[in-house]
Amino acid sequence: MDEAERIGRFRYEHGLASLIDVHTHFMPANVMDKVWKYFDAAGPLVGRPWPITYRHDEDERVATLRSFGVSRFTSMLYPHRPEMAAWLNVWSAQFAARTPDCLHTATFYPEPGVADYVAAALADGVRVFKSHIQVGDYDPNDPLLDPVWGMLADSGVPTVIHCGSGPAPGTHTGPKPIVSLLQRFPDLTLIIAHMGMPEYVDFLDLAERYPRVYLDTTMAFTDFAEEDAPFPVGELPRLGELRSKILLGSDFPNIPYGYVHQLESLERVAPDSAWLRAVCHDNAATLFGIA
Repeated sequence: MDEAERIGRFRYEHGLASLIDVHTHFMPANVMDKVWKYFDAAGPLVGRPWPITYRHDEDERVATLRSFGVSRFTSMLYPHRPEMAAWLNVWSAQFAARTPDCLHTATFYPEPGVADYVAAALADGVRVFKSHIQVGDYDPNDPLLDPVWGMLADSGVPTVIHCGSGPAPGTHTGPKPIVSLLQRFPDLTLIIAHMGMPEYVDFLDLAERYPRVYLDTTMAFTDFAEEDAPFPVGELPRLGELRSKILLGSDFPNIPYGYVHQLESLERVAPDSAWLRAVCHDNAATLFGIA
């Protein structure tokens, strides 16, 4: 049985007509190549061997997700320096226009002009933003970002934010900067990437406290993640309690295992099939207004 068939069986067994994955990566080819080279070299933000399972061209990667029954996905992309985010947003808008099942994604960086290009992206109908605190190495409370967070709080457009300290800590990772951010902008819609790995408990607390804070499952519970950052067993009951706040994420294509393993890892911790339906489709459908 090939991977698409295994995923089809997973969907059938749990009553899922399709999947919605809020954390997949599509970038300009030259940027993706550099990302892959960084993973190949096990750079300091990776810290361990990390083979890329789906090292294919863009069309094949899109076709692969569709064959898995992923009906909506994202083009998570992020800058690591100034004067990069705006042109990434141009590319991602073009990608979304030619890929209708991709939720139009954009990004930002604390720099002069950031409010202008974020406002332009919102006017253009962007559905989700990506903020990568670790790679970007910036404080989410940088004053340059205050107008951005204000616009995002007012618009309700979600931001998938990598703010946990996994797989390696950054200068501004961890829960404290996000606590400060939410105290100032409590209406922000944030999707905490990787379940906040490895500070799971702190980010579960934030999802419990703030109505518009969610978590995505990216890499969480997989054998690969459990080796270095195991999810605390005592917190497993909270997954059921927060079932409406958890969304499927995968990190496709930049994962060192098959896509099906993420789904099977969720199956291991799921309290029931209804939880899997909520996490793998319904919660994201509600958040993004997908029929």
